[in-house]
Amino acid sequence: MRSGNDVAVQKITIGTVLAIAVMGIVVSALATGLLVATRSIYNTGNVRAVGVGVYWDSSCTNEVSSIGWGDLEPNETKHATICVKNEGSVAMTLSMTTDNWNPTSASGNITSSWNRENYMLNPGSVVETVFTLSVSSDISGITNFSFDIIITGTEHT
Repeated sequence: MRSGNDVAVQKITIGTVLAIAVMGIVVSALATGLLVATRSIYNTGNVRAVGVGVYWDSSCTNEVSSIGWGDLEPNETKHATICVKNEGSVAMTLSMTTDNWNPTSASGNITSSWNRENYMLNPGSVVETVFTLSVSSDISGITNFSFDIIITGTEHT
């Protein structure tokens, strides 16, 4: 038969084991990142073309009017590939700008770039282009945003 002291020792031992097990689960969860808070920012960038055509495919059948970047996290970079066609009769130099950032503070925390700045595109030619959107690790207070991507072909003289 057990004495009262044996029961008390058993209760302390079970309590101690449970406490250690819970601590182990918490430490394990922290180590694997299970308790990390994240935030997503959704965006669709409108695409405007001046002097060129902008398409999803190299056969130039599916026009691009916007790029859905989806959910973005701080310190994340995403890429989108499109095709730019010189639909004119003279060579053009390509350039890209952005405009109409909403909210305006987004432009300080999010950058848009591409791999065809100052690229000379001959008449009727198509070039595959990669756009890159990068979100700063310091971004805060922005839950969604929008902006326009403006692709311009300037006649090369």
